[in-house]
Amino acid sequence: MQLDRKTYYLTNDENAGKAWLWVGIIGILLSAGGFILNPERSLQSYLVAFVFWTSLGLGALFFTMLHHLSGAVWSVVVRRISETVMANLPFMAIFFLPVLFGFNTLFEWAHHDSGAAHELLAQKSPFLNVPFFIIRAAAYFLIWSMLVYFLYRTSTNQDDGHEESHSRRFRKVSAPGMILFAFTCTFAAIDWMMSLDPNWYSTIIGVYFFSGSISAVLPLIILISLYLRRQSILTEEITLEHYHDLAKLTFAFNILWSYMAFSQYFLIWYGNIPEETAWYHHRWGGSWTPVSLFLPFAHFVVPFFVLMSRAAKRSTKLLVFISLWLLMTHWIDMSWLVLPNFARDGAIYSWTDLTCTLGIGGIFLFLFWRRLTVHPVVPVGDPRLQESIEFINI
Repeated sequence: MQLDRKTYYLTNDENAGKAWLWVGIIGILLSAGGFILNPERSLQSYLVAFVFWTSLGLGALFFTMLHHLSGAVWSVVVRRISETVMANLPFMAIFFLPVLFGFNTLFEWAHHDSGAAHELLAQKSPFLNVPFFIIRAAAYFLIWSMLVYFLYRTSTNQDDGHEESHSRRFRKVSAPGMILFAFTCTFAAIDWMMSLDPNWYSTIIGVYFFSGSISAVLPLIILISLYLRRQSILTEEITLEHYHDLAKLTFAFNILWSYMAFSQYFLIWYGNIPEETAWYHHRWGGSWTPVSLFLPFAHFVVPFFVLMSRAAKRSTKLLVFISLWLLMTHWIDMSWLVLPNFARDGAIYSWTDLTCTLGIGGIFLFLFWRRLTVHPVVPVGDPRLQESIEFINI
């Protein structure tokens, strides 16, 4: 793999993309075998993998819009990476189709007799019904795809030569886009995870999902940048100064996730309302207990103390470790939100959890890599690029 420093195009890069494509194909084939052997458990694994990879695309979309609205300079050099990750969101609509096909298996409220059996479900039926669920899902992907299209297209057009209209368009899309993102991300979390237990509700679930998404995509950006650095790509453009700021943001959003997680638990514990406490009760029994205890330790305590110091934020080896750690704990968090709704006696992880995650993830990363090599790996038309390259933390 080589980098043309005049154009910032990658060359001789066939192996990385093909490797991820094979991982995706093999993962999907193995997952298909799982669907044949145990369709119910495989659907649960698939839903976990789907929300995990979708959350990374959403986190990248938020980071890109935040970059444009804040006018940040330091993040210009990593903007193309986040843009390329978010560009996979439209493809996640295809991966959503198995969730629709397994609708009755995953969602209790989708059963025709559930409304008659439970008075609460009958009251929620104007919102929790199959046609409206599909319409909402289509609206989420349509909005996300439109935001991705306008932001990514404007960015690649800027590569051919910067015009002031590009900067204005970035802000014009990102400003209302943030509002649309807040609504769609919140309702997607409600639809795809909270409604798995239709008797439970939380006003924090949307922010919980969002904060987990951004605190997971930042480590992904760090890992991609460090992989390129290991291949002697962008070694002079993405420096320790940029890794320092990425680590600071990871530290901050991870604390936000921790605050949301604690707030949700504390308010439900203090209120002690049976309709709310039952959700935590399902996650506090049998082998779910160590998972519930592990999450705050792994998702808060470890990253908090590891990333607290300045030296840690500037250590590439430590950043590789904590980035992989946070991606792992984010996956466990997504499984903790989904799986106890079906396995309430204890945590039972399956080999299909791995194959579904690798299947979707392999295709996700293949599409990312293919798109990254089509355009310059940094936004060469951005007038602040050189200033970003020379950025130094104070």
